[in-house]
Amino acid sequence: MTVSPPRNAVLGGSLAVVAALALSACGAAPTNSSTTADGKNAATATSVADFGGMDALVKAAKKEGTLHAIALPRDWANYGALIDGFTKKYGIKITDENPDGSSQDEINAVTSRKGQDRAPDVLDLGSSFALSAAQQGLLAPYKVASFDQIPEGQKDPKGQWFNDYGGYISIGCDAKRVKTCPTTFADLLKPQYKGQVALNGNPTKSGSAFGGVYAAALANKGSFDDIQPGLDFFGKLKKNGNYTPVESTPATVEKGETPISIDWDYLNAGYADEFKSKGVDWKVSIPGDGQYAQYYSQAINKDAPHPAAARLWQEYLYSAEGQNLWLKGYARPALMTSMESAGTLDKTAAAKLPKVTGTPSFPTEAQQSKAKTVIASGWAKAVSG
Repeated sequence: MTVSPPRNAVLGGSLAVVAALALSACGAAPTNSSTTADGKNAATATSVADFGGMDALVKAAKKEGTLHAIALPRDWANYGALIDGFTKKYGIKITDENPDGSSQDEINAVTSRKGQDRAPDVLDLGSSFALSAAQQGLLAPYKVASFDQIPEGQKDPKGQWFNDYGGYISIGCDAKRVKTCPTTFADLLKPQYKGQVALNGNPTKSGSAFGGVYAAALANKGSFDDIQPGLDFFGKLKKNGNYTPVESTPATVEKGETPISIDWDYLNAGYADEFKSKGVDWKVSIPGDGQYAQYYSQAINKDAPHPAAARLWQEYLYSAEGQNLWLKGYARPALMTSMESAGTLDKTAAAKLPKVTGTPSFPTEAQQSKAKTVIASGWAKAVSG
């Protein structure tokens, strides 16, 4: 199994191989609601203690009353339950714009809306996109109360980003439409899958699709240093007619447009539950010839219009409650190992995770950046024609 950079800490635990894994400028939101009586400002607070404690943070966040999120589908890693849980607990409304947007869409919203009160407060990014956003100086340094429990190598030392949940690239298949479901990347080249193989997004913009290409590379004699075989693989899929440019979603699966979908295991496993009542027999397998896993990363917009709510949201996500809600969505939370040791892990949810075997290895930040550059320059050519 491979985890995206900088992921150099092998996480233990008996439950998993990885412990987891154009708008008008309205002006910035007023800052008085995010400042305590003694002058502490949420926009510059680097920890809850720095702001005066959790009670002070909750009070300031409730006064702001709103949190702007972006690109958080309710059926992605149980985000619907997380959004509802946060609102119920704190009475803060979450507006979730463009729920089906990509990581790049999130970054674009931050840069294009700087100084506007409709800018996103918080971000959930594919790891390579989080690194890029940090390099551009877009993220606020903030360390949640459980920051020290996040394994080394899975967080920016300054707290500009930190891993939240992870999963493996998997192959989802509609067993009622596909006579024999593929279980490896090699299988996907077989002629019986003509026009049926899809990705969840475009790998130049989407973390899940990027992971799909990386996994394909590892399945075809590629490496962390060489993602080109992954591009070549999808070029072959396109040439033999198996690859479809339709980006897979639950809707395209239900319609039969994407009966085979390369996606994160937590999404495919979640879809399997969702589709049962709709007559879709969705099978999920983690390909043994290309095991690739990745975490997504949380971050706060440096210019968040609701800085207290943004920080409270992070504290909620990294509480046992928040981490277990991700786990119930089949995602492996970043604090899985420490929660298992502390006895706060939802063991029932953990037991339902897709099973994997193998020893994880981790690419470097330089390798990930190189892979992203190769995909950006070669993807369109690979799947054109």
